[in-house]
Amino acid sequence: MDSLCCFNSGNSQLAGGRSSCGKGRSHHGPAKYGFSLLKGKANHPMEDYHVAKFTQLRGGELGLFAIYDGHSGDNVASYLQKHLFSNIINEEDFWTDPHSSILKAYERTDEAILSHNPDLGQGGSTAVTAMLINGRKLWIANVGDSRAVLSRRGQAIQMSVDHEPHTERSSIENKGGFVTKMPGDVARVNGQLAVSRAFGDKNLKSHLRSDPDVRNIDVDGNTDLLILASDGLWKVSFCSNIQ
Repeated sequence: MDSLCCFNSGNSQLAGGRSSCGKGRSHHGPAKYGFSLLKGKANHPMEDYHVAKFTQLRGGELGLFAIYDGHSGDNVASYLQKHLFSNIINEEDFWTDPHSSILKAYERTDEAILSHNPDLGQGGSTAVTAMLINGRKLWIANVGDSRAVLSRRGQAIQMSVDHEPHTERSSIENKGGFVTKMPGDVARVNGQLAVSRAFGDKNLKSHLRSDPDVRNIDVDGNTDLLILASDGLWKVSFCSNIQ
């Protein structure tokens, strides 16, 4: 599945796309966004979900943007779309300590997903989230291989970390799992999952992690745009060599 969510600081133009797409803008500044979801060639329904919106809260404005790339069904990705951001914002210290709040909310959301099993099935989802606070501070977090890439004065900067089995082999093996790499295929956890961190995946959870990498950056006149997209876009469609 290919999904794209693009936050724009107002310094460059957004391109539209076919299939499911939309756009919007901040009520208090130049920031605007666009998104596009396009089903790939896989022989199963679309499993990606997104969030792209601005919301008013406590006299300020939050920009909320996310891509949730589901696998083995879309139930977990759908759950994240409905609950992850609200869980982050509802953390007691969100406004004073966003970093800690994001970490706690990711963990608690995964615990909630696992507690809902089998209602949510045996599947899972990656996540890449971006929160723009009052148009000035951008907080980015990710689990799995959906990426966030920032353009700053025309320079592409990867703001997320690809959590892949071959790069986190030691963590997987320390938890009792193993990593396979068959000819013509990507590395997989226990021969099944192509990411080393994910929400859900109850059958593999003892060998996986769900804690995110978190980064933040100030948004100013040098900030062009931020792209969030699932792995199908980065690894297959384009931009596979961004540093």
